[in-house]
Amino acid sequence: MQTPCIHVCSMDLISGFCAGCGRTLQEIGGWMSFSDAERQRIMTLLPARLAGAVTVSNHAKANFAGGPERPL
Repeated sequence: MQTPCIHVCSMDLISGFCAGCGRTLQEIGGWMSFSDAERQRIMTLLPARLAGAVTVSNHAKANFAGGPERPL
């Protein structure tokens, strides 16, 4: 059975996707019971999810990196 798991299991709180594989908790939990077609459908979504999660994560880090804005 094909799986996208790369053993980097950490849920991104902003996107709701695993930072390693891009799946949701529901998808991870149900993976073994899904049909091959359903697993393949999900696998086609993962690259875009992971790319989006990286963008959201980097944006969030940039917003917090400078600390609170203060008037001059």
